[in-house]
Amino acid sequence: MPLAAASADTGDTAWLLAATALVLLMTPGLALFYGGMVRTKSVLNMLMMSFVSIALVTVVWLAAGYSLAFGEDAAGGLIGGLDHVGMSGLGPDSVQGTVPTFLFATFQLTFAIITAALVSGAVADRAKFGAWLVFVPVWALLVYVPVAHWVWGPGGWILEKLGALDFAGGLPVEIVSGASGLALCLVLGPRLGFKKDSMRPHNLPMVMLGAGLLWFGWFGFNAGSALGANGLAAAAFLNTLAAGCTGLLGWLFVEQKRDGHPTTLGAASGAVAGLVAITPSCGSVSLLGALVVGLAAGTVCSYAVSWKFKLNYDDSLDVVGVHLVGGVIGTLLIGVFAVDSMTGGAEGLLYGGGLAQLGKQLLAVVVVGVYAFAVTYGIGRLIDATMGLRASEEQEQTGLDLTVHAETAYDHGVLGHGAPVSSSVVSPAQKVTPQA
Repeated sequence: MPLAAASADTGDTAWLLAATALVLLMTPGLALFYGGMVRTKSVLNMLMMSFVSIALVTVVWLAAGYSLAFGEDAAGGLIGGLDHVGMSGLGPDSVQGTVPTFLFATFQLTFAIITAALVSGAVADRAKFGAWLVFVPVWALLVYVPVAHWVWGPGGWILEKLGALDFAGGLPVEIVSGASGLALCLVLGPRLGFKKDSMRPHNLPMVMLGAGLLWFGWFGFNAGSALGANGLAAAAFLNTLAAGCTGLLGWLFVEQKRDGHPTTLGAASGAVAGLVAITPSCGSVSLLGALVVGLAAGTVCSYAVSWKFKLNYDDSLDVVGVHLVGGVIGTLLIGVFAVDSMTGGAEGLLYGGGLAQLGKQLLAVVVVGVYAFAVTYGIGRLIDATMGLRASEEQEQTGLDLTVHAETAYDHGVLGHGAPVSSSVVSPAQKVTPQA
């Protein structure tokens, strides 16, 4: 991308520095959110899958990912060039818009990190950690990077040729992670005991803490995507708060009507669903539109998470039901609620824009979803055929924490989880004498 000769704006730079830190915090927040939702025997493995994604995606992004996503278009809107491999050609004085290019690249990196981490929720409790270490960098380059170029990169076909709108990542983050999670869980197959054993979240306070950190970080995710300290950032900030609230309320309403009990897990999931849906639309819809987007996502996603039991795919932590479905809702509703005062031109169906923008949004959703699913499925099959993608039955029954990481999250973590644990999978520090 051409570098502007002007110096960076200090206000915009300060805001984007803060926003970048907020988005990076979302991945540890996601680790807690996911970690609380699994059983005690695999909570550390779940945390590790998110944390190791930070390291893996960062290395890939700095090596080639940023150049391919945000370098000058090299293939008709499909992928960027290699001008900035290893961040070459850039320096502290390079400027992207009104912020340093290094900061812009780091901000975009945090999006790639959390997208990879999101996928892990679909394969919780049963994926090989070693296979995950191989999957993440390959997937980041072949799936996330091209879609990011399509949507945000210079010359990207969705941005500049199709004209579909996506302010902060409904397509490259939410739909890509959901479609990829679906593909990967189909490759792996269901967990042992799926639809038979109780697989309740082991720590709901941890889930709520993770959801709170995600919500906090989401302000950087969405408002930071304005790339400046301006009115658009403020509008995206308010829309994000509003949609998270109506998503939470919508999910609780469904639970109360359907089950007779509004739950803490439902509150956390509903807030996340609303935040997912407003991600693509926060810079395109009015406050009223944001309230409706969040409510629609909280309501629909609360039903969508049960589809896995009817269709027999084991999406462990509901990446499909929340991120894919929520991302589709938020991306499509831009075509209904987009307002000129936010987009600077494009309008949705309810504001006189007709069906044109809705059609563009639909085409983008279908293409991105199919691409992410197909390529991820191929990567998963290849890894499964060469090194195996799924943990052994013994590891799954005992728990991945002990068998893979030789640790437990809790002192009682070795109790009540099926087969006895041999001393070979217990670390020396954990070989304790049972108390009378």
